[in-house]
Amino acid sequence: MKFTELGLSPEILEGISRLGFETPTPVQAAVIPAILNNGRDLVALAQTGTGKTAAFGLPILQMLDTNIKTPQTLILCPTRELCMQIARDLENFAACVRGVRVLAVYGGADIKPQLAAMVRGVDIVVATPGRMVDLLRRKRADFSKIKRVVLDEADEMLNMGFEEDLEAILSEVPDGAQTLLFSATMPRQVASIAKKYMKDPEEITVGTRNAGAENVSHEYLVVHAKDRYRALKRLADFYPDMYGIVFCRTRQETQDIADHLGKDGYKSESLHGDLTQQQRDRVMKRFRARELQMLVATDVAARGLDVTDLTHVINYSLPDDLGSYTHRSGRTGRAGKTGVSIALINMREHNKVKFIEKQLGRKFVQRNVPTGADICQARLLGLMERLSQMNPEPGLIDEILPSLCASLEGVSREELLRRFASMELQRMLDYYSKEPDINTEPLHEGSHAARKKQTAAGGLVELCMNIGKANRLAPKQLMNLVNVADRSSSVEIGRINITHMQSYFEVPRDAAQAVIDSFAKSLVDFEGRRVSVTLAGAGNPAKRDEKRAANPHRPNRPKNPPGKKPGHWQK
Repeated sequence: MKFTELGLSPEILEGISRLGFETPTPVQAAVIPAILNNGRDLVALAQTGTGKTAAFGLPILQMLDTNIKTPQTLILCPTRELCMQIARDLENFAACVRGVRVLAVYGGADIKPQLAAMVRGVDIVVATPGRMVDLLRRKRADFSKIKRVVLDEADEMLNMGFEEDLEAILSEVPDGAQTLLFSATMPRQVASIAKKYMKDPEEITVGTRNAGAENVSHEYLVVHAKDRYRALKRLADFYPDMYGIVFCRTRQETQDIADHLGKDGYKSESLHGDLTQQQRDRVMKRFRARELQMLVATDVAARGLDVTDLTHVINYSLPDDLGSYTHRSGRTGRAGKTGVSIALINMREHNKVKFIEKQLGRKFVQRNVPTGADICQARLLGLMERLSQMNPEPGLIDEILPSLCASLEGVSREELLRRFASMELQRMLDYYSKEPDINTEPLHEGSHAARKKQTAAGGLVELCMNIGKANRLAPKQLMNLVNVADRSSSVEIGRINITHMQSYFEVPRDAAQAVIDSFAKSLVDFEGRRVSVTLAGAGNPAKRDEKRAANPHRPNRPKNPPGKKPGHWQK
């Protein structure tokens, strides 16, 4: 199928032809005729990077009446970056259409020029929800002529907490306006918005609902928690042309990893919520210019990023929900290109991978962390490939080539390559000659290894963690924290009691000090707070009794009540 078969005007076709567009993507082939021909509300489910902007932008541009001075189309999207990108794309699509005015409205910028542009008159407003609400409160946005509303990356906007803003905006739109909702996934909140503000919408699904992009492969590497950073470095060394995003759970973890990568000589920067808009713009400018190899980011900070050439997404920590994983992996493999999503997991996270596999409908492949020999071979073969493809220009090198050949007379081809490789890779060879193999195997629940690791002797002791209900800590999360700290093996956990500010849990006596030390050595973070563990009562029975008196709701717990075995917990 060609764009000429979709019912687009000659002006639109000329504009996209100049951009090199010839064949529509599946979402464009399905959505463009639907918008042009039937005028129904529409829900389109498709992954990011599949051409959704052109899918809604081209028919919207064709149906504009450029004689009207007030906005006819409102496009809402989650972030400033995506807002500006959509506005630029629409202007490029409309290069051969006379009189089209597109305005990007977003926070983090002076509102006065945006207000002035609204007064002068625009046809299409592309806005972030927060700034659009601001314009409505100032009564500077006229929605009386709005004919179409586009909700782009609707699931992202809801994940970012824009539900109230969206409802405030949509309540101002004329009842007869066509609503077009585009989303990668269809969570409950998106379905609720569709039900409330759309009338009998047509649904178009490209691929499988809530599934990842087809051209992204999914892999995972199993390492001890203490070796995650070493594994990340090895991936960066093994893929010297990597251009990717490393996803972390918290702002602090993001900053720490970016700092460590910078000190180790890797071109990377962090992207998180503590950055100012100016700092964020500077980081993104460097990343888009490929001055950075890796962007280390939180999920929230990376939402709405429009970078089409990413080769890898690295899940330094797996997210807790499928939607977040889908959006992470969807950052690569865009615009018809292939990409790789790699998860670094510890031994106890195998079931988490299996759950995502089942929900996503895609098979994950377990890979080994590259060894030093693997990395050196990959780097050398890549260098040889570049040498073989070089076509040097004639010049000074030709004049001195005879002297170079004479100086190497008697040196065989193999010896020459050996010396060249050693010289080019000496630093890496020296480093990895001392580095161990950090691969390990996942710990499957119910396996003999798991049962063996869950066996301990010598009685139980109580430890205290410095976070509690106030930090939204649950028993399962506490167990995960204990076993992802800087440890090479899992530990049996007995009774758990979570109070408002602290949590108490029992571990085998012979493992207690190792657990305490593991938190001291590791940068374990929960909800932005550094986690520490100490012996409950610091070994002082009087102090423990004092704590119990101060917290009468904390029950006295027998060591092993009837019917309960160590390792079980209850709320």
